Amino acid sequence: MPKKVIYIAGLGLIGSSLALAIKRGQPDYEILAYNRSQESRDIALKEGMVHAVTDDFAAFAPLADVIILALPIQQTLDFLEVLSQLELKDKVLITDAGSTKAQIVAEAEACLQDRPVRFVGGHPMAGSHKSGAIAADVTLFENAYYIFSPSSLTQPGTIEEMKEVLVGLKARFIELEAGEHDLVTSQISHFPHILASSLMEQAGHYRKDHPMTQHFAAGGFRDMTRIAESEPGMWTSILLTNRAAILERMEDFKNRLDQVAQLLQRGDEEAIWQFFNHGRELRKAMEIHKRAGVDSFYDIFINVPDEEDAILGILELLRGTSIVNIRINEENREDINGILQITFKNREDLEKSAKIVRENTKYQVFLD
Repeated sequence: MPKKVIYIAGLGLIGSSLALAIKRGQPDYEILAYNRSQESRDIALKEGMVHAVTDDFAAFAPLADVIILALPIQQTLDFLEVLSQLELKDKVLITDAGSTKAQIVAEAEACLQDRPVRFVGGHPMAGSHKSGAIAADVTLFENAYYIFSPSSLTQPGTIEEMKEVLVGLKARFIELEAGEHDLVTSQISHFPHILASSLMEQAGHYRKDHPMTQHFAAGGFRDMTRIAESEPGMWTSILLTNRAAILERMEDFKNRLDQVAQLLQRGDEEAIWQFFNHGRELRKAMEIHKRAGVDSFYDIFINVPDEEDAILGILELLRGTSIVNIRINEENREDINGILQITFKNREDLEKSAKIVRENTKYQVFLD
């Protein structure tokens, strides 16, 4: 493919990681970037993520063959309007990286319908608790879903061209209509964030009269509420741009809670057992243990005793190996070991690490 000029608007985690991954897959491309804050612009230049940066979005837009809006949702909507007023290259390819799609696609169609441009919605289903260009990770998107939502401005070959531009992400590309995207993500992403924050609100109020709540909040409660620490501005925008689907999921959940309450009121032991068993079977059938529904991460499980420096010793053995995540699966019992779960991005690192731990410790090691 001929050399292209890629313009990335937004050098947060997603935008800066896109820059690194595009550069890896297409080293001949010229990568330009916009970012409001000086710090991320400086980091991107210093680390060689991009060739040039600006704090004036309109400055580089006319130079681009591909424009990627890696911005908060409302800013993406605003910048689509800005693009409609600029002189752009003929058939420039415009896309975004927002977590909701219907409103963005509709805005693009409304703003750009009379312009000689192409637009396809995009959603890389990857992220981290880190933010900014300093958190850029060239491997962030590997094996994760990258969703394309076509619009009336998506011409034949548009999505294939985007796949070629993004080949260095090593992502799994899929097409999904914008409305269906928002319905699916309302259930498996947006509504769970409401649940997590609601549980924290409830527990925070409850601990005022029952202070031990503060100390026993581990295990399942910790796992269910982890995402309550997500950035509030982003999630406010997501909710407001997918409100109908999320409200419907909330109403459905309230009805399901009412049904369980009725079982408890009746003391229906068999029905309660069936409720829990059905949930267990459903979870086994869904690919929840896999990131974005694909086998993109590999886990090692190590039985570790409650001893000083046990975990640090294991991590020291694995120094130099790329680790995605670490967690301790607590059992809240004193007579058994905890389970240290370490996540890797590829099976080679998984198997190498398992071999190292087995050869240098007496801990039990299991592979997922």
